[in-house]
Amino acid sequence: MVRGGNGSTVVMAGLTNFNVLLIRCFACAALLAFGCTNAYAQSTNPLPPATAAFEGLSFIKKLKLARAGDDLAQLSVALDYENGLNSARKDVVQAARWYREAALLGNVDAQYRLAKLVSGGAPDLPQDLGSALKLFQSAAERGHIPSQNEMGLRLQKGDGVAVDLVAAVKWYEKAASQNYAPAQVNLGLLYVKGQGADQNLAEAFKLFERAADTGDAWALNNLGSMYEMGWGTGRNLEKAKSLYQEAMSRGNKMAEVNLRRLVDSAAATTATPD
Repeated sequence: MVRGGNGSTVVMAGLTNFNVLLIRCFACAALLAFGCTNAYAQSTNPLPPATAAFEGLSFIKKLKLARAGDDLAQLSVALDYENGLNSARKDVVQAARWYREAALLGNVDAQYRLAKLVSGGAPDLPQDLGSALKLFQSAAERGHIPSQNEMGLRLQKGDGVAVDLVAAVKWYEKAASQNYAPAQVNLGLLYVKGQGADQNLAEAFKLFERAADTGDAWALNNLGSMYEMGWGTGRNLEKAKSLYQEAMSRGNKMAEVNLRRLVDSAAATTATPD
């Protein structure tokens, strides 16, 4: 079965009626996790590379820089509070505060991470899907690739906005065209289902293949499913097995289920009566 970013599934059984095959929608992210991206898509929360300059700097020194108005220091302090790193106590309220400070200075990574926090909510931090959407959209329009993927996800799921699969496809396309694996997986799944765009198994296969080349576990699982069913490519059960095994090695539980089903099916087919 092909699975989406955060744990949604599509049952792959039989080839005569494709629409009947898609028995369950991907429920989330992703793919998400495949995530997820999140509907079914994969969402991610990558650490901003810009904070690397602050590695090795004490939390107190970073806090002083943050209070002086350095947006990268503010982002780094927020990350420490969010994750309880570098002697900072874990405090999502303080994390949101410093993400907000950096976001007000135009830091798109801070906008993204603040949006992730408020979209999920936490004790003393109310969930606010509307504000999250505005933050994601602002960052996405400025070219922030993970935010472009999140915009696709929100429009697909209807989180803080009306469902619009056509618009979701457009945002996924923006991120996927920049080789962002979660968006490639999420877009590929929409092409498999023919949602927001015409069904296109060949293009879905290409997207899963490109994402799998980066080592994305859900892409590997989904590509295995495409080989198993012969969708967008020739049917190749040995290739499907290999991809499921690689996805398993990267922690994908659905690939384990798929591999077991495939092996059991092959054993039943070749079994001979006593």
